[in-house]
Order: sequence, then structure tokens, then C-alpha cells
Amino acid sequence: GAKPLIAGEREPLVDVTTIDNGVKVILEMPGVSKENIKINAYDNSLEIKSEDPQRKYHQVVDLPPEADIETVKSTYKNGILEIVFKKKEQTKPKGKEVKVE
Repeated sequence: GAKPLIAGEREPLVDVTTIDNGVKVILEMPGVSKENIKINAYDNSLEIKSEDPQRKYHQVVDLPPEADIETVKSTYKNGILEIVFKKKEQTKPKGKEVKVE
């Protein structure tokens, strides 16, 4: 007998937390090898999917505005995918205070 194929994609459990120096996204994606995980970071969202034929996951996560996608790093261990962003440099307000002499 052939194994039944798992139809459709699953949404992994996701936790987005703001930490002191950045933003941390944690996803539970058990049973997938890290070579099959694809992550795309956009300005205000993160798309994660697995291309594993047995376990398909797909999730789009909204990112807080302070997440700097240029600094993203990810690790995958024991079925847990952790993606960390540094906070964007706080831009100083435009303009200059003029002292009255």
C-alpha cells in the first residue's frame, strides 16, 4: 500500500516577541530538515515555508515596524525555527533647534 499523502499546508505555531535589542520570531516546525525551510523577509512581514514533501508548512507573519530585515539571522534546532531581527536604528527627528541669541 502506498502511504497517503498529507494534503495541504499546515500553519506552524508562531510566537513574535519584542526583546531588548530586537524582535524574535519562533515557529514550531517539527519533522522538517533545515535544507527544506525557505524564509523571505519583507519590510513588514516574514514568509516561512517548508518544501518537505511529507510536512508542508506555510506561514506569513506580520513584523513590528522596528524589525530591521537587513540584520535577520535564523537557527533551526529540534523542530524550533528561531528568527531574530535587530531593531532599526532610531532615526533622529529632522530639523535643528535654533538658539535665540
